[in-house]
Amino acid sequence: MMAVEAPYGRKTQVAPNIDEVHILWITAGLGCDGDSVSITAASEPSLEDVVLGAIPGLPKVHLHNPVLAYANGEDFLQVFHQAARGELSNFVLVLEGSIPNEKLSGDGYWAAMGTDPATGQPIPTTEWIDRLAPKALAVVGAGTCATYGGIHAMKGNPTGCMGIADYLGWDWKSKAGLPIVNVPGCPVQPDNFMETLLYLLRQLAGVAPMIPLDDALRPKWLFNFTVHEGCDRAAYYEQADFAKEYGSRKCLVKIGCWGPVVQCNVPKRGWIAGIGGCPNVGGICIGCTMPGFPDKLMPFMDEPPGARISSFLVKPYGVLIRNLRKITNHTLKKEPKWRHNRPQSTTGYRPDMPEKTHPL
Repeated sequence: MMAVEAPYGRKTQVAPNIDEVHILWITAGLGCDGDSVSITAASEPSLEDVVLGAIPGLPKVHLHNPVLAYANGEDFLQVFHQAARGELSNFVLVLEGSIPNEKLSGDGYWAAMGTDPATGQPIPTTEWIDRLAPKALAVVGAGTCATYGGIHAMKGNPTGCMGIADYLGWDWKSKAGLPIVNVPGCPVQPDNFMETLLYLLRQLAGVAPMIPLDDALRPKWLFNFTVHEGCDRAAYYEQADFAKEYGSRKCLVKIGCWGPVVQCNVPKRGWIAGIGGCPNVGGICIGCTMPGFPDKLMPFMDEPPGARISSFLVKPYGVLIRNLRKITNHTLKKEPKWRHNRPQSTTGYRPDMPEKTHPL
């Protein structure tokens, strides 16, 4: 075991030089499998590159995801049972979908995966988490439902569902000393997830330091900046030039965009192969990577309260900047006066002056 620096200055233990890792991916939370579908579009790295061993220095990876697996039924569940019994030592647990509060489900259950061989009864998703999380090298939330509860955790929902950190505890650590890693998004941006998984695999192989996470347990290098800071439309905000209808290329703040305060890299990264992403294609940011989503960002199509103030305050500045830039632009569109084909030179060149020589 080796000691590495944790995000808050504490030492923690991470097992180095693991040469084989199983990814146990549970999609049996309250979700739509959209995150599993999303990662098939990743290219930096691609899922195939990781699973087929095309990236040097990584452990051999075995992926067990019900959407992408060849096996089904009890054949698929066999590895989950082995891990729960402690027969599979090196695995990463990935959760997709909100985690319901089964204390509210009465005599039934909200979500389950497979049946218990001993009782023949369905195994609730929460029971799988209880069995697997203490034995996992790392626990990862894929998508906003798994990380913070998402759509299913809206006020008034009957399931009392939540994210993985709400269920296990925000200070929870894996047996390898890793905190929960959240990669939000509705669905998760494909390269964001695969890049995070790549980091964790390199860490488990002993060639990367403790993964740097923010206070929402998101990878810092992916979620340190706001949508607005990476948006091609940000210059229009500075000039107080706002879209009034969808289809405009101007800043979308006044028609509902939360980009100035939402931490997400999609405007820079795009969605697939650098193309797409909400504001890049004219869609407003509704804040799906934030822990307060969706309740604190609704109604989606209305101008955010903060934007009303900031867009009002920036208006006189923006008008001034726009007009000054028009003047400068007008000046720059005129060529210098000495560019002509008349017989006299007007460039300032003086043939009667001696040439300057270098002092050396």
